[in-house]
Amino acid sequence: MKTLTWFKAALASDIPLNGGACIKYKEIQIAIFYSEDQKKFYACQNLCPHKKQMVLSRGIIGDKGGEPKVACPLHKKSFSLISGKNLNNEDFQIKTYPVRLEEGYVYIEIEE
Repeated sequence: MKTLTWFKAALASDIPLNGGACIKYKEIQIAIFYSEDQKKFYACQNLCPHKKQMVLSRGIIGDKGGEPKVACPLHKKSFSLISGKNLNNEDFQIKTYPVRLEEGYVYIEIEE
């Protein structure tokens, strides 16, 4: 049976403004982003599903029609940071994670 767990991922101040960082939880690499425009943290898998490379934490964040997104730094494929949907109308999708901020730390909810 799988359970949901919140884990302390990083100090909020360690995540670059309008940029990302990669953390590892057990064997999973997770990209964490902070959007200064939206004043919000986001988290998703670090693996770009297009070429199977761990690069999304170095991606370019922004929005498409008000929806926060990350673009792969290698191939410019864009993904919603809310749903994980590919915004280029392709089959590739990413996993996103719920995020909360508590006492200066970013927590991510993960299924174990």
